Amino acid sequence: MQQDRVRVADIVTRNRLRPVSEAGVESLMASIAEIGVMKDAIHVRKKKDGSLHLIAGGHRLEAARRLGWDEVEAKVWSDVTDDWARLMEIDDNLAGAEMNALDTAVFLATRKAVYERLHPETKRGVAGALARWDATDTMSVAFVKSTAEKFGLSERHIRRLAMAGESLGPDHVDALRAAPRPVTLKDLTEIAKIGAVVERYDVVRLLAEGEVKSAAEARRALKSGGEAPIKDPVDEAFKALKSAWARAPKAAKRRFLDDHADDLRTLLADLDRRGA
Repeated sequence: MQQDRVRVADIVTRNRLRPVSEAGVESLMASIAEIGVMKDAIHVRKKKDGSLHLIAGGHRLEAARRLGWDEVEAKVWSDVTDDWARLMEIDDNLAGAEMNALDTAVFLATRKAVYERLHPETKRGVAGALARWDATDTMSVAFVKSTAEKFGLSERHIRRLAMAGESLGPDHVDALRAAPRPVTLKDLTEIAKIGAVVERYDVVRLLAEGEVKSAAEARRALKSGGEAPIKDPVDEAFKALKSAWARAPKAAKRRFLDDHADDLRTLLADLDRRGA
């Protein structure tokens, strides 16, 4: 590993486990503006062809891009494997990032898969019924414990969270990230119980479309032989907009107003006419 300054434009950011969050980037930019520096270096992998691929520090890199920086401080790793790089990405996020239940499930499930590739003797059916992937790796033990504390749950629940992550395909994850309501641990645990692929797909679809409030409600609606309750699309769209606005940071709200100023003026003028 060497520490160096690298060109922001040269860093490849494909195949990340999760997208950067707007709130996270805005927070970093505010911190940099206040203290004048980026506190931590990013980590990149230098491949044999000389290309630089991001390992850890997606939010830091995006903040640097938006601030117009040409270069950023980086720890450059060479002669490392794909699995090693993925483990560093996972551990960096699990140890320090603020993640929701869905992202945590995806990261824990991916770490389990990578660890079992590196240590096949710990896989279920080889190590025994307990599949001691988290009992034979000290880092995994630490992550299970810290994540359990973060969510206020038992380590058993965190293991269930990893199982839920294993049950979701990439298309499921993308759909649930776009859902109007944040997916909860209870939703993920319910989805993990579903054995039938078609039912799992339908439950994810109903959650992603905002047709139901929970995975349990989606399963009940499907088992009753009908679709989810019919809802007023205008009312549902209003609720989604109201929820998104309430969760958005002030900087994002300003950007939205700048982008939609003409539409908002038209709507406000129409409101005045109706009031008159």
